[in-house]
Amino acid sequence: MPVIVSYQGEPGAFSSQAALQAFPDCELLPCATFEDALAAVSDGTARYGMIPIDNSIAGRVADIHHLLPRSGLHIIGEHFLPIRFHLMALKGATLATLKTVQSHIHALGQCRKMIRKLGLKAEVAADTAGSARQVAEAGDLTRAAISPRIAAEVYGLDILMEDIEDEKHNTTRFVILSKYPEFARQGPAKTVTTLVFRVRNIPAALYKALGGFATNGINMTKLESYMVDGHFSATMFYLDVEGHPDDPHLKRALQELEYFSKEMKILGVYPAHAFRESFAEAGE
Repeated sequence: MPVIVSYQGEPGAFSSQAALQAFPDCELLPCATFEDALAAVSDGTARYGMIPIDNSIAGRVADIHHLLPRSGLHIIGEHFLPIRFHLMALKGATLATLKTVQSHIHALGQCRKMIRKLGLKAEVAADTAGSARQVAEAGDLTRAAISPRIAAEVYGLDILMEDIEDEKHNTTRFVILSKYPEFARQGPAKTVTTLVFRVRNIPAALYKALGGFATNGINMTKLESYMVDGHFSATMFYLDVEGHPDDPHLKRALQELEYFSKEMKILGVYPAHAFRESFAEAGE
């Protein structure tokens, strides 16, 4: 039986493209919301979930940092997908006939230059692939969608402009979620450890909690804070670091973090995606 992978969005969404790249023979399970995609993994309907967590232009994907710790799921891998947006419309439409363009708010934000150049009215939609479907169903030559190339194939639209994103480095990072922990083995291969923590209510707690990473030479690739249950005084931190928890240096750093934290939970230990090498070299 094929592996079932859930994702948020409609057929033709970027998340479906990422899932097929990571699991070429998988069966895709589109879900209306992130909560539905996570629930499908939790209840066993899907083996894995492919969830976007960061974009190189738009930053973090809203809600995911709140949903992940509460889901009880485990990160078992990551996937990086270069994002290429295309302007598509009904067959017979031209740039001259277009008046409006619709897509996910992030997609619209990442294609501002083209939208302004063409003088189109931008309309926010739930997702990129759904926008293509709606344009196809509307039968209106004045409407266009900003969507992945695969969406044009799925919904029978013509691509009027290719690669319209403002920045060519546009990339989305996805995490692969599982109901069961599948921690990567310690070894020579590069590993990423993801965790959430909440520091104790003492002066300079965050400074002290993170000090162990500096003294032990651990590279933090991501650190973000978010409020818990809407309370300004209750802050959780989401952290990605390079290394395996059983590596001596990272082990010491985590012990120091745990000492100064009232709560700490490892969400996953997984192989670093090869894409990390390319942007590490670009930053040198």
